[in-house]
Amino acid sequence: MTDTLPLEGLLVVDFSQFLSGPFATLRLADLGARVIKIERPGVGDLCRQIYLTDTEIGGDSTLFHAINRRKESFAADLKNPDDIGRLRRLIGHADVLVQNFRPGVISRLGLDYETLRKDHPRLVYGQISGYGDKGPWVPRPGQDLLAQARSGLLWLNGDREHPPTPVGLAIADTLAGHNLTEGILACLVRRGITGQGGLVETSLFEALIDFQFEVLTTHFNDGFRLPDRSGVNNAHAYLSAPYGVYPTADGFLAVAMTPVPKLGALIGLDELTAYEDPKSWFTERDAIKALLRDYLGQQPTEHWLSLLEPADIWCAPVYDWPTMRAHDGYRALDLEQMIRRAEDEVEIRTTRCPIRVDGDRLISEKAAPTIGMNTEAITAEFGLNG
Repeated sequence: MTDTLPLEGLLVVDFSQFLSGPFATLRLADLGARVIKIERPGVGDLCRQIYLTDTEIGGDSTLFHAINRRKESFAADLKNPDDIGRLRRLIGHADVLVQNFRPGVISRLGLDYETLRKDHPRLVYGQISGYGDKGPWVPRPGQDLLAQARSGLLWLNGDREHPPTPVGLAIADTLAGHNLTEGILACLVRRGITGQGGLVETSLFEALIDFQFEVLTTHFNDGFRLPDRSGVNNAHAYLSAPYGVYPTADGFLAVAMTPVPKLGALIGLDELTAYEDPKSWFTERDAIKALLRDYLGQQPTEHWLSLLEPADIWCAPVYDWPTMRAHDGYRALDLEQMIRRAEDEVEIRTTRCPIRVDGDRLISEKAAPTIGMNTEAITAEFGLNG
């Protein structure tokens, strides 16, 4: 482990809740920043009670533990003027502030960027909303599935006859968190040059539109035709056959971009060798995929891999999580870590930061805090009682 992480010495005050903002501050924490999470006394971040299953550890959801590792907790009542005063003093020591309140809330607290920048011109201020700060969607709930629904993304997933199909992850939250982190780091670099902080803004909806850049750019420039999902084994509405996932005799096989006649010759499916025109790989996509689906189902996955991998065909077996974790390819990357909290002996296995710095993986054993766990120590350290 490297002795000095890139963001050590950086102080982040984090007012955000749920996923999008906390994901951004998680990445900053992984990179060495000190993150002080502001939580309501007694209740805390509502993410503490968002259960992905019926599993809780130390009174909190596994999701909360995963996204708030390495952070400190400062309990403050945002309706209490004394607590607001303490928070103002704390912000005076901060390099970065992050918030994802609904539009208008932070201004009523007097903690908006325009107010704070007057006294803290070096502050980098990051905020995430559901739909930006303009237009009729501004007051709508900024929630992941709802943002997905408005973004058009659901019409890219599933087969043609399927209804709109959401991505089975909080993809808008995590993408928006990534985008905010990128903007914050860019403003920190600028601050190092000019001495000035700045305001970084993004939204769940903007993150999803950016995520779809390749297909939307195609849509904008091909007469605004709608995406046409495959009727058979759809994996990408804009890519031709054989792109997709196919059942085998004992599992599933993913096949990416590959010349159809070459694929047919390798696996002995002579019907595919007739599709010599690459344009037909799209116009006849469903017919080609149907042939592959029926043929590949006759042999186990390893049989097909033994034919395709030596020929450098882009293919892969489809793993479930236990199979993935048992594989040497997964183990070699050391992607898991144990985080611990000595206060109540909480211990939880989670993923690690995917970034490596100076050849080292970023590992932290510090688990998410209990509500207000660090309030007294932070108050004393920064003299927040005035």
